[in-house]
Amino acid sequence: MPPAQLARVTSMRRSTRSLLLLIALVPLAGLFMLANERYRYVERVLFDWQVFWQSDSLEAIGLDQYRAVTEGQVINGLEDDVSGLSFDPDRKSLFTVTNQNPELVELSLDGRVLRRIALVGFGDAEAVEYISPGVYVISDERQLRLIQIHVDDSTKSLNAADAEQLTLGLTASGNKGYEGLAYDSRGKRLFVARERDPVQIIEVRGFPRVNADAPGNLQVITDGKRDGKLSVRDLSSLQFDEVSGHLLALSDESKRILELDTTGRPIGSGSLKEGDMGLSKSVPQAEGMAMDDEGTLYLVSEPNLFYVFRKP
Repeated sequence: MPPAQLARVTSMRRSTRSLLLLIALVPLAGLFMLANERYRYVERVLFDWQVFWQSDSLEAIGLDQYRAVTEGQVINGLEDDVSGLSFDPDRKSLFTVTNQNPELVELSLDGRVLRRIALVGFGDAEAVEYISPGVYVISDERQLRLIQIHVDDSTKSLNAADAEQLTLGLTASGNKGYEGLAYDSRGKRLFVARERDPVQIIEVRGFPRVNADAPGNLQVITDGKRDGKLSVRDLSSLQFDEVSGHLLALSDESKRILELDTTGRPIGSGSLKEGDMGLSKSVPQAEGMAMDDEGTLYLVSEPNLFYVFRKP
């Protein structure tokens, strides 16, 4: 066979093999998508079943009763995406962080940027939590650090090297470390959300220290039984409700907010999908959640979108 004809035959064989491979991959992709949808359905049913049998309407916050009053409002004036959210009851404002060019950002309750504070040496700042007047904790997701900071009206920048830090002895899987923070001011407990692999809520006692002169008594508590019942793919933020003593857990991938009672049982949830909680569109990528002292719920989502939810 002449070389030119041989080349054409070889090319045709390669094209045929490529076509057959493509034909074989199409149904496999379809099966994968179907399996993924079934997984989501089973995940939803399992959680709803847990809530049905374990809920107590007198105790639950009633997340499903909340309705969006501000939806997808753009946070103007920031070049980087925000992550995490915390309500400051003293300043009556919100705090969030950016991680590409780390900053601590103060927002008004209607989503306007009030000020920006440069963060030096904070690595991948992922969440911020109010502790007490002028005191906050920032999580560094990649280096698995919790960093205590002090902020006043004159603060322009913060250096992690000057701050008290805590590194938990846990192994992160890729960029899947500390994703959310919540603080129980009465019980002096800091809750830390691990994003995934596995999804985990860690309870830290003794950090940050309430009294800097007091001896440290650090405790790190995990609850695998509770975490195994969360039925979500990831965790992106936490919020502790001081009134009920319940913990709220936000899942970006599952587009859901869970409510856990004082024993860690799931007793309620709110969906962040189109048509639920008064939303005209699904929240694209929820990254932070906070609740103020009047029970109003605030949410931030990539790409820098701001949400407010209230009960009617």
